[in-house]
Amino acid sequence: MLAGAILLAGCTTITMTEPPQTATEQLLVTTAIDGAVAKMNVSSFAPGTRIFVDTSFFDGLGRDRTILFPKYAMAAVRERLLRAGALLTDDRQMADVIVELRTGGQSVDHNALFVGIPSLTIPAPPTFTTPVTTPELALFKRDRKTGVAKLEIVAYRRDSGAFAGASGASFGASNHTEYTVLLLFDWIRSDLEPKDLQDRTQ
Repeated sequence: MLAGAILLAGCTTITMTEPPQTATEQLLVTTAIDGAVAKMNVSSFAPGTRIFVDTSFFDGLGRDRTILFPKYAMAAVRERLLRAGALLTDDRQMADVIVELRTGGQSVDHNALFVGIPSLTIPAPPTFTTPVTTPELALFKRDRKTGVAKLEIVAYRRDSGAFAGASGASFGASNHTEYTVLLLFDWIRSDLEPKDLQDRTQ
């Protein structure tokens, strides 16, 4: 009976595929975009102006993956124009003004400072099949990730091609920094989400 149970015993392995960016990295970029769009100067366009947003000059579309969340940035700029009183149209020929949108960068910078004994990989002795990795011992550690976005729009009259306005470069940034002191004490400073949601990263 026992032998039969052993023969029938098995195991189940569940494989999870993680996205290329973590949730924190995604929020760093989109929060930076929100900041850049919020500071974007759209005073050149009077309320009621019918606008066609041309995104053909926006990097990050198609096979280009160097710019993160291009469609999020486009949608955020469209919302900014709408809140300023613009009338958006998907028909270029119906627009009073053509607005060209471009990005100068949407990504994450990473900077770390560590004081202590780093994790070490020790060659395996003959009786072990894999190397031994020691834990990291941090007297002080600061792991800072900064999201950065640069956006700009320029506009011209559809009928004449004459210059109609420009926002100038608009920058946005976001921050998520993790601290560890004396191995045991750690905390996070972040502007990505409400305080009641930040516990998920601790």
